[in-house]
Amino acid sequence: MSESTTLRSTAAAAMRSNGFEPDFSPEIMREVASIDDPSDDPLPATVRDLRELEWSSIDNRESRDLDQIEVAERLSDGSIRLMIGIADVESLVARGSAADDHAAINTTSVYTGVAVFPMLPERLSTDLSSLNEGEDRLAVVIAFDVGADGSLSNADVYRALVHNRAKLTYDGVGAWLEDRGPEPPAVARSPKLREQVLLQDEAAGRLRQARTRAGALDFESVEASPVVSRGKVIDLQVARRSKARDLIEDFMVAANRTVATYLLANGSASLRRVVREPKRWDRIVALAAELGDILPEAPSSLALSEFLAKRRAADPEHYADLSLSVVKLLGPGIYVLERRLGDRREVGHFGLAVADYVHSTAPNRRFADLVTQRMLRAVATKSGPPYTDDELTTIAARCTERGDAARKVERLMRKVAGASLLAERIGESFAAVVTSASTKGTYARLLSPPVEGRVVRGAAGLDVGDTVRLTLVAADASKGFIDFAHEVDGAARKLERSRRKKAAADRMRPHIGQLFDAEVTGVSESGTYVRLLDGSVEGRVVRGYKPLSVGMKVPVKLVRTDSVHGFIDFEYASAVDQTKEERLERKRATATRLQERIGESFDAVITGMTQKATWISIDDGAIEGRLVRGRSGFHVGDALRVVLLVADPQRGFIDFARDA
Repeated sequence: MSESTTLRSTAAAAMRSNGFEPDFSPEIMREVASIDDPSDDPLPATVRDLRELEWSSIDNRESRDLDQIEVAERLSDGSIRLMIGIADVESLVARGSAADDHAAINTTSVYTGVAVFPMLPERLSTDLSSLNEGEDRLAVVIAFDVGADGSLSNADVYRALVHNRAKLTYDGVGAWLEDRGPEPPAVARSPKLREQVLLQDEAAGRLRQARTRAGALDFESVEASPVVSRGKVIDLQVARRSKARDLIEDFMVAANRTVATYLLANGSASLRRVVREPKRWDRIVALAAELGDILPEAPSSLALSEFLAKRRAADPEHYADLSLSVVKLLGPGIYVLERRLGDRREVGHFGLAVADYVHSTAPNRRFADLVTQRMLRAVATKSGPPYTDDELTTIAARCTERGDAARKVERLMRKVAGASLLAERIGESFAAVVTSASTKGTYARLLSPPVEGRVVRGAAGLDVGDTVRLTLVAADASKGFIDFAHEVDGAARKLERSRRKKAAADRMRPHIGQLFDAEVTGVSESGTYVRLLDGSVEGRVVRGYKPLSVGMKVPVKLVRTDSVHGFIDFEYASAVDQTKEERLERKRATATRLQERIGESFDAVITGMTQKATWISIDDGAIEGRLVRGRSGFHVGDALRVVLLVADPQRGFIDFARDA
């Protein structure tokens, strides 16, 4: 049996063991096959024809179930009119149909990395309802004006026929908006599209500033997804934040708020998504204190928002790990029935700092959004409510429970993928961050590769957010078990030292680029370390360390600090080869050009091998990079097929994996 088949079988078994139905019945498939594309039919009088507008989408490169597109217009009063087109699934999936019954059971699409288990059959989720590039599609348009202060007004919801002119990607648009890369090809070909994306970015900036003032929490995910080539896991990658991802997030939050208030204004009940006050605010307060900040004793989204914004600005490179700790401590969101008004309304969304919030922007992959779309249709047609309050209460509970189950499946498959990558590294030591500590167990996530596992020995005294070194003791890919041991001897002393180093790293951040007099305190295979002569700080020499030996007193330059993990990095500039600096600049330029080609395969040749790294070249030597996955069994001069994993213009990293 191939690894591809094994991985999908494991994912399907995980779905079943968690109460999902991973496959569609013959009845559902026959039903869906009989559905005609409603966008081919004559338009009803209530459906607007908006195909002439410059609609576009921004999504992951591999996404096929496109559930939203966007277009903007600058108004004479300085506000920006946003129109968010949402896939019109309600017109395709009748309530009580076989497909609807299946969606009501699973309530969500499940993305395991190795396989996608859609809530609706692909003919619906990736074809008839997907707002694909170059296709006419029916959509539910959520429209509103964004004022200069980010306020929302003039909300409207209606059906329309739309046409997606360009499927843009997060990576391409993000790099362009942040001046890290060229214009995406579709943008470069169309001045109108370029103007559109820039106007949308301006609107998103207004929305984000307003949310920040209100106390919205600014998180960054560090959840890793498997990278699969020909059915085999070759890497784990984390999708990093960018202006493009922020833009879509801001639009979706605004659209969901608009729908919530629109339903309220029209006297309709709704399914609200709420996050109540944090489960472990005390630990969040303690984490802030470790970094020199004071949070109030009572939960405050505004105070937490200000703390997180400060930390992102102070240490953006490592903010995601702090963000993960806070997310774990906040606890999950839930769905609730809401039809009360004024002060009697259900508590709002703590993380988003809004009182009125529904899920409405992904009806082809979330059942709660499909339910919301049916309620919007009932308002538009002035028909009776499609669900009773008791039915909505039951649906809310089901969606909450299934959402938790989906996260369990996805977490398990991340562990299956991670275990397969770590299987040959038993006994190695890794830096890690504690992500969960409870009576059910203590879990930690490695910094690299970004794999989470259980601390089965030496977990006493560890808490969320602690940075520790763990030894890998077991990795079972068939079960998704990844077990670590934490050295008990001196554990309390090491934790206290780690916390001191975090504080020192935070103090040193404003001094990046400055020179300091230091003494070399350690030289080993694990690294070269120095202590400043005033005794205030210890750190590692990451560049120019080869000529150094213990006891030498040398000038070092501070090049990087990490206040989340307590890392402080220096370089011995006198030993840094100028030719290496020039090579780094070339690699940065090459990485910029390659950002839009992540995931592509190339023919390569091994050009160098050391104990720590394997180097390859592609395009007849024009591009050099590292082979970071699948290194074993090769020699210099060997030819192979590789997949591009990373193209980082800031660090000049160009990393590949062996193509399966």
